[in-house]
Amino acid sequence: MRGIDRSAAAALLVLAAASGCSPADTDRFGGYAEAEFVYVGPLLAGRLQGVNVERGQRVEAGATLFQLEPDPEAYERATALARAEQAAAQASDLRKGKRTDEIRAIEQQLAQAKAVLALSTAELARSTALIQKGFLSPGRLDELQATRDRDAARVAEVQAQLAVGKAAARPDEIAAAAAAQRAAESDLALTRWREEQTRGVAPKAATVHDVMYRAGEWVAQGAPVVALLPDGAVKLRFFVPQAALSRFAPGDTVQVGCDGCPPDLTARVQFIATQAEFTPPVIYSNESRSKLVFMVEARPQGEAVRTLRPGQPIDVRLAR
Repeated sequence: MRGIDRSAAAALLVLAAASGCSPADTDRFGGYAEAEFVYVGPLLAGRLQGVNVERGQRVEAGATLFQLEPDPEAYERATALARAEQAAAQASDLRKGKRTDEIRAIEQQLAQAKAVLALSTAELARSTALIQKGFLSPGRLDELQATRDRDAARVAEVQAQLAVGKAAARPDEIAAAAAAQRAAESDLALTRWREEQTRGVAPKAATVHDVMYRAGEWVAQGAPVVALLPDGAVKLRFFVPQAALSRFAPGDTVQVGCDGCPPDLTARVQFIATQAEFTPPVIYSNESRSKLVFMVEARPQGEAVRTLRPGQPIDVRLAR
């Protein structure tokens, strides 16, 4: 039972035992049933769009319990998706050469340059013979040689452009583009994860114990919206005087009784406190030791799992 002070509860049980139980009834120990609730809340703050469950409703693992307004996360996801697509396109483009039409244009330029080089080479050859016979001045030879060299350089230039056009980008540029693509994909995955966090999901099969918020309310980060009581999450706490403590050990089976409950309910001891739950305001002595009680926790078994409810008073006896 959440919020119950153990010392106060133990004190009440001791007083009840002193007033209502006979001295011979030393095998009966009072306690209560307590639940280990699972509180489901959003990892991000936001306005609650809707709650899909009600108190007492049975839910299975993976069921949607509530939904925050997803618009901000959806916008971030759309932006991250566009960036990821842009980075992927740039990386793919750098791994390729120029387009086919661009390559063809360069090839045509190369063909033109070769034709011009062939013409200037032929012109140089004809003019050289004429110069040797004295029909042309030697200065004309220098001019024709310069023209031929210029045309040859133009062919080499276009050939280099063609080689660059067919090749991909430099390795460093490709690596940088690939890294940018991975970063964009990571941002996209993060935004998708954030969008998923706007939805509260049941981690296991359970019964809805309580709903803390209603649609339209602002929910802080981590604030529980729904409290679940999973199957088998009820445990028993009872208090044993120190004189009887040695009779209990983890793994022991105890008999459980409660008002209106069927007979023969059982539970298995799981934990025994190492310190007293109720300590009188006096020094330890032979007189005060009888007032000490220790908390013992047990897990219901069989029919007791379906019968006992959180907060229900119980009494426990050692199984015979």
